[in-house]
Amino acid sequence: MTENEKIRVKLEFDDVMLASTLFGAQNSNLVVISKLSEVQIDSRGNSLQLTADSHELIDPVAKTFTQLYAVLKAGKNVFPQDVEAAYKILCQNPAADLVKIFRDELFSVSRKKSIAPRTLTQRAYFSAIRENDMVFSIGPAGTGKTYLAVAMAIYALTRKEVKKIILTRPAVEAGEKLGFLPGDMVDKVDPYMRPLYDALYDMLDVPKVQDMIEENIIEIAPLAFMRGRTLSNAFVILDEAQNTTPEQMKMFITRLGPGSKAVITGDVTQIDLPGHVSSGLVVARNVLHDVEGINFIKFEDTDVVRHPLVAKIVKAYESYEGQGYHK
Repeated sequence: MTENEKIRVKLEFDDVMLASTLFGAQNSNLVVISKLSEVQIDSRGNSLQLTADSHELIDPVAKTFTQLYAVLKAGKNVFPQDVEAAYKILCQNPAADLVKIFRDELFSVSRKKSIAPRTLTQRAYFSAIRENDMVFSIGPAGTGKTYLAVAMAIYALTRKEVKKIILTRPAVEAGEKLGFLPGDMVDKVDPYMRPLYDALYDMLDVPKVQDMIEENIIEIAPLAFMRGRTLSNAFVILDEAQNTTPEQMKMFITRLGPGSKAVITGDVTQIDLPGHVSSGLVVARNVLHDVEGINFIKFEDTDVVRHPLVAKIVKAYESYEGQGYHK
């Protein structure tokens, strides 16, 4: 394509100071999005000119800057990491409304805990759960996938949007053959459910959690125990979903009954299945990505909210694996 045949789109912003914030220090935000999108981005004053080979390349870039400018005008802060996240969200979902996503602020989960999204992707995650009955969250450790799902489950329960919370995950290490372990069912699966317990105990008092488990308001069960059931009026969380087989995943997502929501979390770089077995999470992502009512949220290493070293570790492993390393 010759230079004359390229597509050009001009964006103008009426507030010079907000435009400067949007562009970033020394146009750093423009550089990041240009590298990601293969769109040439030139600034002059409070305007941008986008140049690319097609509208398909330009459209998400134009939406990113237009919508983030509206976010700034609404009085919200936009940080450098938000700009990259916004672009990726709009590439995945061109109908996403960033202004609406940014409205998700602090909310009270319980008397013990209030939650505020810390990254744009977490904000999009909250919005997706509110607006869809099934959400898949995929990404590295430390991005809040499980913790925030539990927070939303408790929030829905306290608002009487659901009658119970169901927490499940595959017990891959034991092949889900848990009979040889001592104790009742909760005791058997307890080691595998620990991240879910940790989230519950962080948001609710321990005696309260134990009472809710005894009253079956919170149910904890291995994935194998979901078979044959209809999960109605419940907020259901499937954690570590990368370790489901395709058959298990299909079994689980077809259990959803009236009045229920399901959140499926996982990290496709941490699959513990035997080498010849496909991950149900990977297959579901390929099969269901266009199904209306199902939303996929993709977390990146920039969304890691644990110790700052965790994000660097995730990035280092991604780089190493990209050079041909395989477990």
